[in-house]
This record gives sequence, C-alpha cells and structure tokens, in this order.
Amino acid sequence: MTLTPTRPSLRPVLDHVAAGEAPALVADGRTLSHTELAGLVAERARSWGPARRLVLVEGANDLGSAVAYLAALQHGHVALVVPDGRPAQREAVLAAYDPDVVCTAGAPDDVRRATSAHDLHPDLALLLSTSGSTGSPKLVRLSRDNVASNAAAIADYLGLTPADRAITALPLHYCYGLSVLHSHLIAGASVVLTDLSVVDECFWDLFTATGATSLAGVPHTFDLLDASGFAERDLPTLRQVTQAGGRLAPEAVRRWSRAGRERGWDLVVMYGATEATARMAWLPPHLAEDHPAAIGVAVPGGALRLDESVDDRPDVGELCYSGPNVMMGYAHTPADLSRGAGPDELRTGDLARLVDGLFEVVGRRNRYGKVFGLRLDLDAVESHLRAEVDRHARVVATDRAVHVLLRHGRGNEAARILVVDQCGLPVHAVEVHLLAEDPLTPSGKVDRAALLALATAAEQDDRHERDGRAADPGVRDVRADLVRVLGRPDARDDDSFVSLGGDSLSYVELATRLADHFPDGVPAGWHTRTVAELQRLADTAAAPAPDRRRRWVRLDTTVALRALAILFVVASHVDLVHLEGGAHLLLALAGFNFARFQLSAAGGPRTRLRHGLAGLSQLVVPSVLWVGTVALVLGSYDWTTTFFLRELVSSSEWDDQWQLWFLESLVWLTVGALALTCVPALHRRERRDPFRFALAVLAVTAGARFAEVGLRAGPTERYTTLVVAFFFALGWAGARADSTRRRVLVSVLATVLTVGFFGQAHREAIVLGGFLLMLWLPHVGVPARLARVAGVLASASLFVYLTHWQVYPRLEDAGHQWLALGASLAVGIAYGRLVRPLHHAVGRAVLGSR
Repeated sequence: MTLTPTRPSLRPVLDHVAAGEAPALVADGRTLSHTELAGLVAERARSWGPARRLVLVEGANDLGSAVAYLAALQHGHVALVVPDGRPAQREAVLAAYDPDVVCTAGAPDDVRRATSAHDLHPDLALLLSTSGSTGSPKLVRLSRDNVASNAAAIADYLGLTPADRAITALPLHYCYGLSVLHSHLIAGASVVLTDLSVVDECFWDLFTATGATSLAGVPHTFDLLDASGFAERDLPTLRQVTQAGGRLAPEAVRRWSRAGRERGWDLVVMYGATEATARMAWLPPHLAEDHPAAIGVAVPGGALRLDESVDDRPDVGELCYSGPNVMMGYAHTPADLSRGAGPDELRTGDLARLVDGLFEVVGRRNRYGKVFGLRLDLDAVESHLRAEVDRHARVVATDRAVHVLLRHGRGNEAARILVVDQCGLPVHAVEVHLLAEDPLTPSGKVDRAALLALATAAEQDDRHERDGRAADPGVRDVRADLVRVLGRPDARDDDSFVSLGGDSLSYVELATRLADHFPDGVPAGWHTRTVAELQRLADTAAAPAPDRRRRWVRLDTTVALRALAILFVVASHVDLVHLEGGAHLLLALAGFNFARFQLSAAGGPRTRLRHGLAGLSQLVVPSVLWVGTVALVLGSYDWTTTFFLRELVSSSEWDDQWQLWFLESLVWLTVGALALTCVPALHRRERRDPFRFALAVLAVTAGARFAEVGLRAGPTERYTTLVVAFFFALGWAGARADSTRRRVLVSVLATVLTVGFFGQAHREAIVLGGFLLMLWLPHVGVPARLARVAGVLASASLFVYLTHWQVYPRLEDAGHQWLALGASLAVGIAYGRLVRPLHHAVGRAVLGSR
C-alpha cells in the first residue's frame, strides 16, 4: 500500500473564480457568488488536512453536499459520490473502498485518517457508479481532464453565459446532475439547489422566484412534467430544457420541441453515459421536430463512428465514441484506483445508424432476448409498443416468454398481437402484465433488472399455481370448460379461447360457464387470456355468499342481446308480438364478435385467415346441411338458397327464398371482411390502427347503403347484403372503440345511420337500443336461472333462426302461437346439440394440427 502524503499543486478542475461576484449557487434562501463559493470550498478542504484523500460524498441537492463535493474535486482529492438517503448503498461502498473522509449529508465530516490508505493515480478526480450499479463495487474512474473537458463542451454547445441559471431537477450523485453543476460553474453561470420534485408547486414557485433559465430532465422527468401541467406554465425566464438519461420517444421529442418553440424555449436532446463523464452527443434544437429519433452529432472535441461489423443490418453498427471525456476505466477494488488511463475509445453498446448526418440509436447489443430459439430485438419491440399501444410500455424477456408491462389493461390484446406479429412467437409465449409505475435506479433511469425480476417471479407463480391445481383434484378447472365447449382436448394452459379458434357461438356457451368461476363478472378480454391466467384469476376470485351465487350473476351483455334478439325474431314470426329488428341487431353483434375473435387471432394474415375460415366453416356447414336437407325433402328451398346465392338470381318480391336473408348476408359479410383484413398491406394497417380501419369500413358500407336506397330502405331492400352491411360494420367499430370518446363517436354514428332506416320507430329502437347497450354496458346483472336460460338460447340462436321456418307455420296457422314459439326454440336447441360434434370437427379440420 502506497500512502499519498500531500495534494499535488494543481489548478481547480472547474476554474470559475474569474466570474467573481456573479451568482454561483442559490440555496437555502441565500445566493453565493463565485468568489464566496470558492472560499467555502477551500475552507472545507482545509478542514480535512493537507494530504490527498479518497473522499466519499453523499450527493444531496443541498449546499453542504455541493460544497463538500467541490472541495474534493477542486482541491486535488478523489471524490467518490454516492446517493443520499440510501444507507445500504452507502455502507456497501464504504465496505468495498474504505474512503479516508466521509461526508454525510446533514452530519459532520468523518475524517478517518490523517493520510490516505490508498494509492491514488495523480489524474484521478471522480468516482461514480454506472447507471445500473449504484451500491456496487464497480465504479467509473474519471480524470480531471475528463470532467473539465466535458463541462467546457456542454457549456459550449448550450451557449451558456453568466446570465444562465439552472435548477436541480436531478440528483447531484447522478452524472447528468453533476454535469449541470459543472457546465454552469465553468461558464460563470449559477445553479439553484433544491430537492423538490417537478410535480411540487413549490418547485415552480422557486423556479420563478430565482429566475431559472434552464431545466434538465430524464424521460421520467418528462412524464412528471406532463402530469404537472408544465406545458401551460408561464415561465418567462426559461430558455432551455435539456433531456438525456435515456431515449425519449420521437413523438414526445416532437411534441416537447413544438411546445418549447411556442413558449419561447429550446428543447436540447442529448446523449451520454457515465463512462464519457456525461455527454457524447447533442441534437441542435432546430432539428428536433424533423429528426426526433436522432441523438445528433458529437459534442465539441469528441468524435462518433459506427462499427458495422457487429450487426447484420446494412448501415447499422455499434456506436463508438472518442474524446477527452472518455473515462480512465472501471474500478472494481481499491487497487484499481492507482491505474492509469484506459482505452481511448468508448464502445457504447448502442446500435445506431447515420441519417442525414445525424446519429440515431436503434437498439442495444445487449437488449436482445432469445425465446423459442428466436433472437429478438427487445428495444425495437418496445419502441413499437410505445408508439402504437402504450407510451409507457416496457419489454423484457426470459428463456420462455416475452413479458410486456403496461400501465393499463386496455392495451393487453393489442400488445400481445403486436409482439406476436413482430417476433413470430406463438401467442402463449407473450405475457402481458400491468405495472403502475416503472422501477427506477437512483439516477432516475428504468431499472431493467427489477423488471426482469418481476417477470421471472410471475412465471414462477404460474408454475406453482399449476402444480397446486394438479395436486388438488377438487379445484375448479377452467381448462375443462374450454375443452368441453370447443371440443379441444389438446388445449394447453398457454392457449386462449381465440388461439383455439373459438367463435361467437362457443363464446356464448363458455362465457355462461365461466360465470360460475367468476361470480362478480368474467374478466374483461377473457377470450384472449390464457387458460393459466384465467385459472389464476378464478382461484383468487372472492367467493360470494352462497345465496348470492345461486340467485344473481353478471351476464355478458352480448349473450343477453343474442338471446333477446332471437326470441324477438321468432315471437314476431309466430305473431305473438311485433318486435321486429332482432335480425339486424344480430348482424351488429356478428360484426362486434368478428372484431373480437377473428381479428384478435395473433399472427400474420395467414393465421388470421385460418382462424376466420374456421369460424366461417362452423357457420356454413351446419347451415348448408339443414337447408340442403329441407330443399331435398320438402322442396321449399332451391339450390341458390342452399349455397347462399339467392341475391344473385331471386326477384325483389318476397318469397320463401328470402327467409334466410340474415344467414346469407352474414356469410358474405364475413367473407368480405375476412378477405379485406387478410390482404397483407391492409392486415398491417388494421393492426396498427384498428379503430380508424373500422371507421373506414363503416364509411364505405354506409356510403353503399345511401347510394343504393338513400335514407330509408324499402320492404325487401332492408334485407339485402349491400344495404345492411353497415350494421355489421357498426358492430366492428364498436368492438374497436376502446375509449369513451371513441364510444361516443360510434354511438352518434349508430344513431345517425339507424334512425330513419326502417321508417318504423319500434324496429329502430330495438336495433339502436341493443347496440348502445352492447357498446356501453359490458355486463348486466340477472338472476342466475335466467342467465342459464339466456346462455342456452344465445348459443343456439343460429340454429333456432335456421330451423324455425320449418317448425312454426302449421302450429301458428292452428292458433297455437305459444306452442309454435316453444317448438321453434326447442328444435333449434336440439339441432345445435346434434351438430355440435360436426361443429367441433369442422373447426379443428380448418385450423389444422399444432
């Protein structure tokens, strides 16, 4: 061990005394000039004695901590900066490096020895934790020249003058926070010290009172600024807002840049790392709106290049930086403090490209995952999710799954679809979780290690729950219901209703069965959740009182409407009531379910086509079987009706061939919608913006209706496919309306398009009222017995509609309307049960084996 007896006679790292009486620090209600600050700093350094030391400083945003830090930096010591208020991390560094002087915020300095216990390299000035390793023995070694040159470069490109004044929105233990202090002092400018948050109104009172001109933030800071209404604040002295510490989404860069231009301040996007002291690149403010994804150009005195040998993509390489601010290297033990300079070039680990002379980071070399043997660019996936689903989305990967973390559940389905599409993974390899807020490192960056730990813990919980259910045969089993309803004994825990090819009819039956597992209502979006996830939710669902379970349940509104609609259809045909409009409501429900099931199938156009054809075949095959048999035996239908071609050849006069207009329209509308959304270019467009795509379809179908019949449809025109297509499109748009504003818009469109269509108020009330219920009320509370009856009717609605034409006429003619109604329902239910094995077999055949 070599002792360092005296401090070398060196100029201060930050030579700011020439600024004289200009303000330097504003803290605790007092303003210190540069001369006064230098005096306090020198006095603090003298109190430690003449020897050069390793000085640990807690980097609090207060005057005492700032003076202690500057005393070490300016007077030849080595400053080891740690976060304040984190005793465990401080103790870990104390144990690893045994500093000679310990400066704890709010406490007297602890001078542990008269001379240093360490061999300190003459150039060494500063030790900082890397962004993700605070409290770890691994430190970044920075020289005097590293600190001074980077401070000067930042002051240069920001154009700092003695008139500028920053405010500490970032902690001083973080390299970005320190760089604000360094660059302003070296320019003769000043800094306001505060530990207030930007969401605290007192922060803005202080900002205004002190006349601050600049504000620095990391991406999380900008989220807080959004929440605090920053864009609307009147801050006449604000000149610059700087951003670093992680990537800010391009749309956010453009939005903040525009806000600044309107308010009179510049947004300066910067790029850096602790290993480069602070900054390596900056984006000139006037380029931010046109190049919001760029990090810009190298800071003065530095240089950037791309090493394209590390990536297979053209013009993409690892970003490498060289300049006087590149660190001396890392320290892992005290012995490393004597080592000299490291490599001249810093390999950042970021993958970048050059666009219009500006560097643009496109990912991380180490932000790749390997799932199911596929190498995945997690940064690219996260970028897409943040642009298209949830701007707070995060992505991590384990060996078995990609885990997406969102702030709200509305984007679960869209996130899973996007990741499956982009990565080519099976749907069960994508897990979506909700996370109220990102875990952050002490420097304010997203703690990726903590996110990965959360994902790993979720997987372990899933395995434990599955193991527990296997050991307890008495536990209710969601999978058994799924197998029974879909006829899929091969269903696995990582399958979902949609991935197994579920359709609208099986949805009704399964939703009714799941109500037994979820007395307080089936979870939203259950059709896209995995079996394991549903089982976990069912296991933890609070069991209601026995009486409540027997008497009252929450029923899916679409199930209730299907049951009511088919009841209205048959009751009207047997002349019990005159409640027409049920079939048109069923068309809207069909469009709603098409969007929920066929368009929710994960994967590309081929997967979507396969799922769509499976659902279509389960509609067509039982229908053709019945209609063909009736045509052969009774002769009441001809071949055009059997194969849903009636509109091509039939007259406009109502006859028996028109009876199945609803099924014919449903088949061809489904075919058309499926063909439209399986065209690769349209498939991608629909995936990117489902709601606007649905509105476009609605606009086309509404235009066709008005071109064909105008406002009101005639007696037979109201049953033709081209004219009624807008009802299907309305349902589709309703399923994609994922916010209150969008549901209001769809409600207005539904009202405008429905009112006047029939020229009969009761029909329009039934169709419009049912549609609005479906749109705004996901569940209805009904007695449990009524829910079971509704489930049976709804699941058999297709078959009741198909068969009742051959059941009710003779009973109605004999004056037995109630008997005609009951018989029609009974035959339809029976036919549905009879063809269930065929229904399942057809679906499995089209979907194919795994």
